[in-house]
Parts: sequence; C-alpha cells; structure tokens
Amino acid sequence: MKITDRKTEIVTVAAKLFKEKGYSAITMRDIAQAMDIKAASLYNHIKSKQEILVLIIIEIAEEFTATMNDVVISKDATIKKIEKIIQLHIDITLRNSDALACLNNDWMHLADKQLTYFMKMREDYEENFRTIIKKGIVDGDIKNLNLEVIIFSTLSTLRTLYLWYGKKKSPDPLVLKSNMIQVLLNGIVIQ
Repeated sequence: MKITDRKTEIVTVAAKLFKEKGYSAITMRDIAQAMDIKAASLYNHIKSKQEILVLIIIEIAEEFTATMNDVVISKDATIKKIEKIIQLHIDITLRNSDALACLNNDWMHLADKQLTYFMKMREDYEENFRTIIKKGIVDGDIKNLNLEVIIFSTLSTLRTLYLWYGKKKSPDPLVLKSNMIQVLLNGIVIQ
C-alpha cells in the first residue's frame, strides 16, 4: 500500500484524535474537520477509518517485531539486549507517542485478518522478551525472580511511557534513556 504525503498527514491527524478520544469516538468527519477539509476529500486518499487504524498500528507493531528479531539473533549479552529493547520503546515513544497510544488502546478494533496478524506479532514479541529474560536468569545476569513479574513490570512500564513523557517537566531524551535503563535493570535501591 503506497503511502502519499497526504495519506501520512491523515494518519498523523487521526492518530492524535484516536489518542485523545479513542478510535470508536472518532469519525471520518472528525478527521476531516481537524484537517480543515471536507470528509469526502479524505476518501481520495483513504478507504476507511479501519485502513487508518491498520496503517497506524501495523507499522509500529512491525517495527517492534523487526527490531526484536534483530536483538534476539544478535550476539549481544543479555543486558545489552534488554537495553536495546528499552531504547526501542523510548525511541518510538519520542517519535510517535500518538501512534503508540493507538497501538496500546485501539488494537482490538482491527478487523479479523489484521487483528490476528497483530496478535501474533505481540505474542512473538513477548515470547522473545521472555526468552531473553530466561537466559539472563540462567546465566546469572538477572536476579532469579518470578519471570512473569519481570516481564509485566518492564513491558507495562515501557508500553505506557507515552502517558507520562511530554507532560510537565520531562527529562531530556538522553537522560530518559540512561535513567530508565538504570531503573529498569538495577532498581532504585542503593546496594
């Protein structure tokens, strides 16, 4: 599916609206109004609101998947792999928090085929992360704590970063990356 500049603009505006009000509450007319064009004009570039949702969610899910696949096959040590995963989440949050919010909040509105595809990517991503953590525990690089608690704590923090970052006095992106890696890997207690 070829993405034109106008289509990119439509997707960007829609992602912002979806983040603010949710996919179900937004109509094509709302998107057109936000762009200051007629709703009929949208259909010259986009077939439906569902197409917009697919463009937003699948693109980011594929980026997460591709990067995770690269991390998994890399020869990096476990801790370096986890650092790369944390950096990936931060980079996507900084670059496109509206689309990330849509991915987290509106994925269930994908149509059957796209929903199945998305769910497979998400399950594979989590399983790859689980494999990295397990290896870190076995190798003695990570504390032998409950695997699911580690996965939930880390991924839920990273997946919801868009809710917090950018509000009030957020740290500089480099400070965010450095500090988040330290907090997620080493905690906050002085040993």
